[in-house]
Amino acid sequence: MTQVSILARREIEARILGPVVKGLIQEWGREKAEKFIEAIIQSIARESGAQMAKLLGGNSLSHMAKGLPFWTKDDALRMDIQEQTENSLVFNVTRCRYAGMYKELGIPELGVLLSCHRDFAFLEGFNPKLKLTRTKTIMEGADLCDFRYSLKG
Repeated sequence: MTQVSILARREIEARILGPVVKGLIQEWGREKAEKFIEAIIQSIARESGAQMAKLLGGNSLSHMAKGLPFWTKDDALRMDIQEQTENSLVFNVTRCRYAGMYKELGIPELGVLLSCHRDFAFLEGFNPKLKLTRTKTIMEGADLCDFRYSLKG
């Protein structure tokens, strides 16, 4: 999990999955194809979340914060951490090389499906007692991604 950066993994996956997703969209239609791929990716993301909790030695918000360098490796993301407490982790992503990578590969429309949608399922695997709220992403054209992690109330 730690040998190859997440950005490099996403590029390898995108080079394989991009043509597969496009083929499935042609064969089944966009809605059915994306629903199928999303279910598989979310399952993988849940397992990754559980693996990350084991790797970090816990699944608290403090542990989540300790894991952020995995996503920022290779300057993949630039983050502005606004709040970090026992019950809250709030940050904005102000630069996303993942979005640029999908654009360079000619599949910018698949970035949300192949990357952004993983975040919620990842959290389920990491700690189902945590909640993520995000209202916008760079991948969808916003100026930043607003990540708000908290304990479920």
